[in-house]
Amino acid sequence: MYSWRLSGELKSELEREARNRKVPVSSILETAVRDLLTSGSNDVAEDETQRKLRSAAERCFGVLASGQSNRAETARDELRKRLRRRRVR
Repeated sequence: MYSWRLSGELKSELEREARNRKVPVSSILETAVRDLLTSGSNDVAEDETQRKLRSAAERCFGVLASGQSNRAETARDELRKRLRRRRVR
């Protein structure tokens, strides 16, 4: 048996839901806790899936083989130079 304090609003909502379902408040609480615990175990499986995906993707991380570590910063200028060269031809 557990005991905890709820806001008046939450307590009223629980009691209203119990009346609508024609079950005791304890049944509503038990269902809610079971759902939470069940979905919590899915989070562990989801975390494992995400870890595997990240591990697979990490093999692709890094600098491109161009040898220019600052390529992203110079891309605009480099593109403009290439376009100018094409226009001159």
